[in-house]
Amino acid sequence: MGRRADSWILTAQCPSLLGTVDVVTRFLKEQGCYITEQQSFDDIHAGRFFIRTEFIPQQDSQTVGFSSQRAPEERFDAEAFKADFSQRAAGFNMDFELTSPDAKVPVVIMVSKADHCLNDLLYRYRTGQLPIDIRAIVSNHSDLESLAQWHGLPYHHFPITPQTKAEQEGKVWQVIEESGAELVILARYMQVLSSEMCSKLAGRAINIHHSLLPGFKGAKPYHQAFEKGVKLVGATAHYINDDLDEGPIITQGVEPVSHADDPEDLVATGRDIECLTLARAVGLHVERRVFLHQRRTVVFSR
Repeated sequence: MGRRADSWILTAQCPSLLGTVDVVTRFLKEQGCYITEQQSFDDIHAGRFFIRTEFIPQQDSQTVGFSSQRAPEERFDAEAFKADFSQRAAGFNMDFELTSPDAKVPVVIMVSKADHCLNDLLYRYRTGQLPIDIRAIVSNHSDLESLAQWHGLPYHHFPITPQTKAEQEGKVWQVIEESGAELVILARYMQVLSSEMCSKLAGRAINIHHSLLPGFKGAKPYHQAFEKGVKLVGATAHYINDDLDEGPIITQGVEPVSHADDPEDLVATGRDIECLTLARAVGLHVERRVFLHQRRTVVFSR
């Protein structure tokens, strides 16, 4: 089920206390807001509570579900809502965020030579499937510049060598800062980011990579998997951290394969899963369905 086009999102987290759900739902009722979706989770081990609520402001109680009958959108004062709710939330030491229906997350995409993930993201962006605003594409190769130009997007080509890594990352960071990007998507960017860059992008950069059991590292992982007779091919989307491909996981995908699949078949299947898994992760992030929690994530389904 997709998000309603007129719904606001309220996300919050706080220590596990009695009344955490009530403080959200009671406030929304008092404000005349109709809840269309709500999910919550209480981590009994960490004593931490998480909640995500979608709602429609000033819904006429006699016309629930009929957005055309509700009061005009301009009657909803987001700043007043946040100011009033912050007073309630303070008693629970609750951190919260309010997201408007028309919010689009500013994004920078980083890519190398493989274009499958970039193509998929651009299609979903162009058709409105992902509420993102792509501000720029950054690459260490020039191969995909024409693709960016076709979509009317700025393309920054910053070559990199071991000797120029710090300088190159400085240029990348400048693009991220100047573009106002809130999210960076590594759409098969085949470079290891420095510890400093990982620290700057903590919680705001999503990476995608193949997931094969057993794990195969180094050159041609799918060919290694073929030699071992692997029966499952998958992909993992996660937030980056200083541990290579071991950041907090957002979502994973998997597809069965068989002895009849040659290495090229495995590669093709892997590309498809990478595209879908990355798109799902980005969608979950921009819809405020992901909470970073210690070294892992709390993810509310779509």
